[in-house]
Amino acid sequence: MKATEKLREAGQSLWLDNITRAMLDSGELRRYLGDYSITGLTSNPSIFDKAIGSGVYDDAIREKATSGVAGEDLFFELAVEDLQRAADVFRPIHDATDGVDGWVSLEVSPALAYDTEATVREAKALHERADRPNLFIKIPGTAPGLPAIEECIAAGVPVNVTLLFSADQYLAAADAYLKGIERRREQGLDPAVGSVASVFMSRWDVAVVDRVPDDLKDQLALAVGLKTYAAYRSLMDSDRVQRLANAGGRTQRLLWASTSTKDPKASDTLYVHGLGAPFTVDTMPDETLRAFADHGEVGEPMPADGGNADELLARFADAGVDVDALAADLQTQGAKAFVESWNELLATIDGASHAGS
Repeated sequence: MKATEKLREAGQSLWLDNITRAMLDSGELRRYLGDYSITGLTSNPSIFDKAIGSGVYDDAIREKATSGVAGEDLFFELAVEDLQRAADVFRPIHDATDGVDGWVSLEVSPALAYDTEATVREAKALHERADRPNLFIKIPGTAPGLPAIEECIAAGVPVNVTLLFSADQYLAAADAYLKGIERRREQGLDPAVGSVASVFMSRWDVAVVDRVPDDLKDQLALAVGLKTYAAYRSLMDSDRVQRLANAGGRTQRLLWASTSTKDPKASDTLYVHGLGAPFTVDTMPDETLRAFADHGEVGEPMPADGGNADELLARFADAGVDVDALAADLQTQGAKAFVESWNELLATIDGASHAGS
C-alpha cells in the first residue's frame, strides 16, 4: 500500500495543488485518484500562469479574444471551464462523503484582497457562474477578507479561506465562517455550507532560514502547525461548534497548504509527514505527491493538544523570532505575491491573445 493511501486511510484528505487543461484532456487527473488517493484539488493564479504559459491554452485564448473577451474575463472563462470539469471528476467523492470531500477551488482576483465589497460581489458571481456544488471560492483571510467570508457563507457560497499563517489567523477565519453559519441558522436556512481554512506552511521556514541556529532550521512551520492544529481541535470541541453541528452545520476543515519542501537539505516529504492528522486536508503539488507516494512514511497523527509546540515556539522567541509579527508579515507578503502572480497571469494571457496578429 502506498504511503498516500495509508495517509488517506488514517483520515487525512490529499488534494492536488495543480490543474492544467492537459491533465483533464489526457485523463491524468482521473488516474491520480487511483494512483495517489487524491480526493480534491486546489488552484491559484501561479498555477494557471504556468499552465497557460505552456501554450496549451493558446488556441482557446485566441478564439475568445477574437470574440472580444480579454483580461480578467478571459481568464475566468478558462478557469471556470477547467474547474467545472475537475469538479465533475470529483463529484462522486463529494456525493459519497455527503459534501465533506471532493472539492475544487477557484480564487477571486487577488487584487481584491483588501476590498470587502468587491470580494463579495466577485465571489457570488463566480459561484453562480461555476454552478457546481463542490466548488469552493477562495477568499484571503486578510482583515477586509474576514467580513467577506462571513457574508459569502451567509449567502450559501462555499469558501476556501486562503492566506492564513498562524493559529490566531486561523481562529479569525473560523469565527467569520461560524458567524456566517449562525446567520443562516437564524434565518431558517440550511446551515450545511462547506468551507476549509488554508494555513500556509513552508514559507515560515524560508523566512527564518538565515535567522536561527541550525538546530531550529525547518522546525518553525511544524511548530506553528502544531499550535494551529491544537486550536482547531479545541474549537471543534467547543459548545459553539457543537450547537451548530446539532442543527446540521458542518465543521470548517483545516487545510495545510504550501507543503512542498523548499530546503534542498531537508526531506522532500517533511511537511506531509509532520502534518498528518484526521479530518484535515493536505494539498500538495505533483512532485510532493509523487515523492510521498514513493518513499513517504505515515507516522503518528498530530497530537490534539499541540504536543511540544509551545516549547518549540519559545525557543524561536529566544532566537529573536517574533512569531506574531512574522505571521502578519507573511500574510501581507503573500497577498502582494498573489497580486504579482495575477498581473503576470494577465500579461501571459494578453500576450497569447495577440500572438500571430
